[in-house]
Amino acid sequence: MQERKGVQTFKGGPLTLLGPEIKVGDTAPDFKVLTGSLQEKTLADYKGKTLLLSVAPSLDTGVCAEQTRRFNKEAANLPANVEVLTISADLPFAQGRFCTAENIKIATLSDHREMSFGNAYGTHIKELRLEARSLFVVGKDGKIKHVEYVKEMTTHPDYDKALAAAKANA
Repeated sequence: MQERKGVQTFKGGPLTLLGPEIKVGDTAPDFKVLTGSLQEKTLADYKGKTLLLSVAPSLDTGVCAEQTRRFNKEAANLPANVEVLTISADLPFAQGRFCTAENIKIATLSDHREMSFGNAYGTHIKELRLEARSLFVVGKDGKIKHVEYVKEMTTHPDYDKALAAAKANA
């Protein structure tokens, strides 16, 4: 598996990301993640939709929680065929508790079992077995329309650019 060193840092310390660097124009890689009811979901389950994939290290941390709340709020302003998915390596049950406590309606999906998403999208942090904070927009055609790998894990992504890309590709 490809290793990309220094792509992201945690409080300034370099991290290693496993998997390829995804770029605009690439065909979106498939993945297998779990819902809160332990059902498997793959990219094919969202065929024909534009996806805004919000990837967070752990919903149990401040920036990740804010990122998820922000996209939950913004989802109501997106066209009907745009779906926001939050993906983390948290257990599905922990994601469920967070969503209940925070009244989160967007889908949260867990990559904890296989790190399938992380390995396919280059967001698997080798040292921590967490996801690297990142955003992807996948168009209805299955092509990547927007990518952001956030350089410092403790900082926010560019929400506005991802939302604009999702709206433009709805």
